[in-house]
Amino acid sequence: MNFNSVLLEILIASLGLLLLVMGLVLPRTKKYIIGYFSALGLLGILLFSFIYDFGQGSSFYKGLFVSDSMTVYFKQLFIISAILVTLISINYVKKLSDSRSEYFTIIIFAVLGMMVMASANDLITLYIGLELMSISFIILTAYDKKNIKSTVAATKYVLLSAMSTAGLLYGMSLLYGLSGSVSFADIVSYLATGNNKPLVMLGSILLIAGFGFKISVVPFHMWSPDVYEGAPTPITAFLAGGSKIAAFAVLIKLLMQVMQPNHSILLTLIVVLAVLSIILGNILAIPQTNIKRMLAYSSIAHAGYILIGIIAYTKTSVGAMLYYILLYIFANMGAFASITTFYNQTGKEDIKDFSGMWKRSPLLTASLLISLLCLAGIPPAAGFIGKFYLFSEAVKQGYIWLAFIAMGMSVVSIYYYIVVIRVMLMDGDYDSTPIEVPFSLRVVMIVSIVMILLMGLYPGPITEWTTVIAGTFIK
Repeated sequence: MNFNSVLLEILIASLGLLLLVMGLVLPRTKKYIIGYFSALGLLGILLFSFIYDFGQGSSFYKGLFVSDSMTVYFKQLFIISAILVTLISINYVKKLSDSRSEYFTIIIFAVLGMMVMASANDLITLYIGLELMSISFIILTAYDKKNIKSTVAATKYVLLSAMSTAGLLYGMSLLYGLSGSVSFADIVSYLATGNNKPLVMLGSILLIAGFGFKISVVPFHMWSPDVYEGAPTPITAFLAGGSKIAAFAVLIKLLMQVMQPNHSILLTLIVVLAVLSIILGNILAIPQTNIKRMLAYSSIAHAGYILIGIIAYTKTSVGAMLYYILLYIFANMGAFASITTFYNQTGKEDIKDFSGMWKRSPLLTASLLISLLCLAGIPPAAGFIGKFYLFSEAVKQGYIWLAFIAMGMSVVSIYYYIVVIRVMLMDGDYDSTPIEVPFSLRVVMIVSIVMILLMGLYPGPITEWTTVIAGTFIK
């Protein structure tokens, strides 16, 4: 029992329990301090994850739980997302009448669920991590009990999540029944025999469909726009930058390791999901008037872009995918930090309400501007480099038509991002009251701007790092 494999999970769980105790001790008016303590605790764990040697390929309890460079990388991404979301949430939580301390604790346990998913090496452990994450997000989505849109969003999320989980469990039960084991290693051995091909394919497709819901690819995207719009804005950021990435961590493992014997057959399905997501996500984002719904459809398109890394199926393409996921986190967090700041003071989140923003808050405008340029793939923002690496790998592997579709839709996406930028920079009818950016949100905006530009202007060290990580995963 190598406890190195579960050390990060132990630290995260301990931090969550400590926050619960702090919530009992601190007076109600001071409970927002828990947010700063949570962010500092997560930052300490993040720094620890970079300096501690977890052991390459170490496992816990006979392979039930594994730790390698890929899983540690994803865990670092989860922690980064949680730090930024916690900082975005501090001023939001101040306005809540109750349950202030539990909010940050639930974020911590959502991260714990993501970590368990990333390191899971059997179906049961994977499901436990998935449910811990999902239940945490359902609670967080409905956290603003006085907001009817938040309640409706949580209800839709519960119902659709239950349907996707039912399909996921059915797929797991088929693979377990056929292989006689929940262990990924045993399932791979059984799939290599080629027995019961139709049932194996059905189980595999159901698994992909279940995680397709979590990454919100077409046609499993129907929950995203409503939940993104209705959920508290910090939680919308966490859904886009945490839940989606956790699902990708599992999909990479399932498609490239567990289901590798059937990879060529399942690849067709992944290509279809990617193409539909890229096309419909970008097209449906154009008519949106609510900025959170627009970013919801944008996230669907970006899920399709990220899938290109799996489709190309090379060390370089997976490295490019890991790089793209990292820049996607900072772009989303920078955008949602700006939207949260604006909403906290105005109560509005329609695109037209951002008119004249550059005069009201230059920092907020700069953060949203650079984040949208990054998502659009316009240099010098990092999104250009990320898309270039992904699309060029698709071309190298013979998917020229897929790369052209992705590039064409990237051009289309520039339109709806530019609409927001134009509104912010134009002098229309707007409230001239300056918008104050709280300290915690200033930190998120500045960090996001710096990382987006740094990764765009000097991508070499990070791309080399992600390619090395991918090389340990794909031989």
